[in-house]
Amino acid sequence: MADGPWFWCMKHNTVEPREGCAERHRLGPYETRQEAEHALQSVAEREARLSAEDKAWEEGPPPGR
Repeated sequence: MADGPWFWCMKHNTVEPREGCAERHRLGPYETRQEAEHALQSVAEREARLSAEDKAWEEGPPPGR
């Protein structure tokens, strides 16, 4: 099996090496195949974290602080 980088192909819902689909259809690059396999989960976790940070920023500190 080829060495990385690895990509998650959103068109085929699979992990691909560099020689895969066009960049517009992929997430990555990832160093390992396993990281690429969990790309959608990583994106969802990152989005949830950033949304929580944005909400906290918009709401500001609690009163009295």
